[in-house]
Amino acid sequence: MHKQLFFSFLIGLGLLACNSKSPSSKSPAATAPTPTEAHSTDATMYGKLDTATFASGCFWCVEAIFESLKGVKEAESGYSGGKTKNPTYEEVCSHTTGHTETVQIYYDPKIISYQTLLKVYFASQDPTQFNGQGPDQGDSYRSVIFYRTEAERVAAEAYKKQLNGSGKYDKPIAVIVEPLKIFYIAEKYHQDYEKNHPENGYVRNVSIPRLNRMKAQFPELLK
Repeated sequence: MHKQLFFSFLIGLGLLACNSKSPSSKSPAATAPTPTEAHSTDATMYGKLDTATFASGCFWCVEAIFESLKGVKEAESGYSGGKTKNPTYEEVCSHTTGHTETVQIYYDPKIISYQTLLKVYFASQDPTQFNGQGPDQGDSYRSVIFYRTEAERVAAEAYKKQLNGSGKYDKPIAVIVEPLKIFYIAEKYHQDYEKNHPENGYVRNVSIPRLNRMKAQFPELLK
């Protein structure tokens, strides 16, 4: 069951699922997504920024989680891991593009390390869930760590191995570790969605509780 099926269920509860939003509902018209390799905002206060790219379910949730961390200047929602060029949100939700909802994180490694980002990444989801997180299911919600460097790959694989051997989970870690080929930024109305639409049913009942669970685990990391 993916977000569209979940939406049908939530109607009776007065909620609204993540992918039921469209540019015409409560958001400005979307612009066509384009690949991005670097963030354009001023990094002076942060120093030189590094980039991490993670996927773990709905990007509204993941973006809000990482933007709440000290040392993260910005996080952008987008799409990675598939074959379709310049995908739209509707195409990605159809589970035909191979892309998964992804968040690109711009952070100062002198303030927060990649290892700490990995720790938050795994702890803020159910890393054993295959092809989805919570109510959002299908390959466009699969959990992936997209690495840029060999050091990132080694760190991600080592942490995944550590969790598999820890006894914390009763199922194997389902998170995929693969090289980043390209990141397509999502439509404008998806950016900062949780912050801009706290009244949305999905945000109230899925995104914000997930964010608060992370905050409870890592109060020392919060802005």
